[in-house]
Amino acid sequence: MNVLLVEDNILLGDAVRDHIAADGHSVDWCLNLAEATEAAGTGSYGVILLDLRLPDGNGLTLLKALRRQANAVPVIILTAHDQTSDQIEGLQSGADDFLVKPFGLSELSERMKAANRKH
Repeated sequence: MNVLLVEDNILLGDAVRDHIAADGHSVDWCLNLAEATEAAGTGSYGVILLDLRLPDGNGLTLLKALRRQANAVPVIILTAHDQTSDQIEGLQSGADDFLVKPFGLSELSERMKAANRKH
C-alpha cells in the first residue's frame, strides 16, 4: 500500500515511516500542508496519516478539501490534540480514525489495515 504521511515532527515521522516501510508499504512523507496538498492531488494512496498542527496550517484544511473533491481515501488523524471536541471535529470533517499522540506503532498499523479494509 502507498501511504501519505503528513507529519512535521522529524523524530515521530522517522519512526512512523520506518515502521510502515518495515510492514512492506511505500511512504511519501510531507512536512507541511503545502507539500501534502500537492502530494494528495497527484498521488494515489491507500491511506493518509495526517497531523493537524502543521507549520503552515491545520491538517483539517487538507481533509476537508479531499472530501469536497469526493476523494474517499482513508484518513487517520495523528495529533497531540486530545480534546474530545477535536476528535469530533476531525471525524465530522471526514476522518476515518483518530489517534492521539503518543500512540503505539503496532496499533497504528492495525488501524491502517482496518481503514483500508473499509474502503
